[in-house]
Amino acid sequence: MILVTGATGNIGTPLLKQLHRNDRNDRDDPSPGARPVRGLTRDTGRAAAFPTGVEAVAGDLTRTDSLHPALAGVRALFLVSRVGDDAAILAAAREAGVEHVVLVSSITVETHPHLPAAADNQNTERLLKDSGMAWTILRPTQFASNTLWWAPTIRAHEPVLVPYADIGLPAVHPADIASVARLALTEPGHQGQTYALTGPERVTPRRQAAAIGAALGRDVPAAEISRAEAHTGMAAFLGVEQADAVLDLLGGDVNDALRAVRDTVPRLTGARALTFGRWAAENTHAFQDVVEPTRL
Repeated sequence: MILVTGATGNIGTPLLKQLHRNDRNDRDDPSPGARPVRGLTRDTGRAAAFPTGVEAVAGDLTRTDSLHPALAGVRALFLVSRVGDDAAILAAAREAGVEHVVLVSSITVETHPHLPAAADNQNTERLLKDSGMAWTILRPTQFASNTLWWAPTIRAHEPVLVPYADIGLPAVHPADIASVARLALTEPGHQGQTYALTGPERVTPRRQAAAIGAALGRDVPAAEISRAEAHTGMAAFLGVEQADAVLDLLGGDVNDALRAVRDTVPRLTGARALTFGRWAAENTHAFQDVVEPTRL
């Protein structure tokens, strides 16, 4: 049994689909053997979108006691770090008999280890390595889906206000993270490996806005604002320290390691990494105008 946490999230959704396709292929050619898949979600009502045959189970990573039924019979676990108490989650997984954990960490463990969030991720990686379970660690860079933060602004036909508008980073499509996770969960050779994951090219916020505009068929302008202006808005919901860290990663403290385009996705999957434009075309619904129903 494979358990996917965050099953309705940006990585979990494509991962369930990919595992389901792999399961069907294995049943057509049963030589490798297929393992059933279970998706963890806080709201099982949202599991209606799960592929047929994927078991939905209720659980909350912030409440470790709620995970025990979900972990029963699980041998491989897909886990996104820093959602709940990672030490307690890993202990519960080990006690339940989980043999292999595929952990989503962050590339900042490598590129910006001095940041608090990176130190937390590094600590979770260490906990996993010391757990006695087999491990695979994924370290993605910023997600293409982070631009969903802009959705209310774009739906309102207002300019996207961004700091460091012309600094390009190799944003990764969450489906590519899912592709590597699927391989790690289902194929040999990935245990004990750490994979840095990026998209195929560096893309600036200005180009991201233009790509969303192209997908929508209208102009989506981007206007650069100062770090101080951006910090004021971010600190309101992220806190001062986290806002500073995010702004460093967006452009205030960019280094060659963060800007580097890695070949991990094509090397492991045999397919080109997906572009930001591809992500924008697949997610136009998130940015389209909200049409109010006609009142009679």
